[in-house]
Amino acid sequence: MRIIFAGTPVFAAMALEALIKSNYQIVAVLTQPDRPAGRGMKTVASAVKQLALQNRLTVLQPASLKVPEIQQQLRMFDADVMVVAAYGLILPESVLVTPRWGCLNIHASLLPRWRGAAPIQRAILAGDPETGITIMQMNAGLDTGDILLQQGIPIDADDTTQSLHDKLGCLGAQSIVEALELLQRGGLVPVPQVETQACYAVKISKSEAAIDWQHSAIQIARKVRAFNPSPGASTGFRDMQLKIWRAQAETGEPGKNGEIVAVDREAITVACGNGLLRIRELQKPGSKRLGVADFLAGNPVRPGECFVTTDQSASQHG
Repeated sequence: MRIIFAGTPVFAAMALEALIKSNYQIVAVLTQPDRPAGRGMKTVASAVKQLALQNRLTVLQPASLKVPEIQQQLRMFDADVMVVAAYGLILPESVLVTPRWGCLNIHASLLPRWRGAAPIQRAILAGDPETGITIMQMNAGLDTGDILLQQGIPIDADDTTQSLHDKLGCLGAQSIVEALELLQRGGLVPVPQVETQACYAVKISKSEAAIDWQHSAIQIARKVRAFNPSPGASTGFRDMQLKIWRAQAETGEPGKNGEIVAVDREAITVACGNGLLRIRELQKPGSKRLGVADFLAGNPVRPGECFVTTDQSASQHG
C-alpha cells in the first residue's frame, strides 16, 4: 500500500511512527513549513518533518495545496491512500480524490461531537465523560465525512489537555494501523454522521483562559485542566497575573467570589460562585511552575485576600 502522510505536530508524528513500524510504504510526507517557535523564536521543523527525515522519507512543505504544480506532484506519487492527522492545511477536492482510496483523517473526538480545531480542550471544558478517536473518510466539509472506525476512552477526573492528547495520540496511531488493515481487506464500512448530534470545537483563544470567579468550582477546575499546557488558566492577584496549573473542585460554604478562605502546604482554597477551588500548582510571571508549598515559601498568602478576574490578553508570561 502506497501512502502519502500529511500531518504536523506530535499527535501526527505518533501516527506516522506507527505506520513506519508497521512497514507501510510511505511515498511522501506533507507537513507545514518550518516556523519560528520558543522564546528565541528560532525556526523549527515540525515533529512530523523531524521523524520523516530520520527515516529518510520524502518531505514536502507547501504553503498551500491549491497550487496546480503541487497537485500534479501528489498525483505522481500514485498513492493508494492519504492519511491526514492535524495537518493544518485545507485539502481541496482535487487532492481529496487523488489517492485510490481517498484521504483518511485521524480526528481526536467521537464524531460528530467536537468537529473542528480544539476537540480535546472542548471535551474537557464540557465535562464529557469520554472521548476517543475517529478515523473518517475526508470530504469537502469540516470533519463531516463518513465514520470508518471509532474507539473511545474515558476522560479521567485529573486529565489535562496534555495527558489526554498523549492518550489519544497513542490511540490514534493504533486506530489508523487497524483501519488500513481493514481497508486492504475491504472491511471498512462507511457510516454517515448524524448531523443533529454535531457540535463544533472552536479554536481556543487566550481571552478564554481568564478565570471568572463567579463560575462554579467545577467549571473553573475544568478550565485549569483544559488550558494545561496552553495557554494556562489565569487570574489576577495583587499586582500580577498568575497562572493556575493544577486545582480541584470541592463542596463548601460559599464566600465572596475569588476570596482565599484557607491556606496550607497542600493548597490555597478559594471561594467560587458555587463550591471551593483548591489550587495545588501555580506560576508567577517570569517564574517557573511551583507546587503550593514552594510557592508560599517565597510568596506568603493570607486568608481574606482575593483573586480577581482580569483580561487574559494582557498577560504575556509563560
